[in-house]
Amino acid sequence: MRRFILFAILFTACSGEEIAIPKPPTYLRLELPDHSYVKYKSNCGYSFEASKIFTIKDVVDSAGNMLCHKDIDLGPLNAMIHFSYIDMTEPVSRYVNYANDKVDEHKLKATAIEDQRILEPSKRVFGTFFELQGDVASPFQFYLTDSTNRFVSGVVYFNSRPNYDSLKPSLDYLKKDLMQLINTFQWK
Repeated sequence: MRRFILFAILFTACSGEEIAIPKPPTYLRLELPDHSYVKYKSNCGYSFEASKIFTIKDVVDSAGNMLCHKDIDLGPLNAMIHFSYIDMTEPVSRYVNYANDKVDEHKLKATAIEDQRILEPSKRVFGTFFELQGDVASPFQFYLTDSTNRFVSGVVYFNSRPNYDSLKPSLDYLKKDLMQLINTFQWK
């Protein structure tokens, strides 16, 4: 009887049927072009080098007046930079604290927040670049100021659910373009 049970088990185990094993989820590979840049000159008193894949769109108010704010479409990255310009009327600390508070709103979801100081006294450009890691709504934020009159800030939003692991290749690519924008930023 034991031989029969053993034979039945071996016979069914070697029947040639493949056992279905679920495959892990995968993500499409993103093919992005080499980094190349063009000079962007705003009529609001600043300029920078932007990636050729970016499309800079003017923002208009309800009366149709063009503002100094820009929406920068990041093309194949399926993301947007909300780029804001402010003529400062209060001390610079108020604007810096506001920008820092916006970064702090992501602390619950962020696994790490790295910051990089921007200090270019010869160009009068000062600021901070923030890289937020984890499943956050905005993985990059930055602000730049001349410390007396003008202040700009940028916030990156992807048009997808935040998934840090799947966005990582896009984030690495975008970080280089953002650093180029910041490092070439100039006030007129």
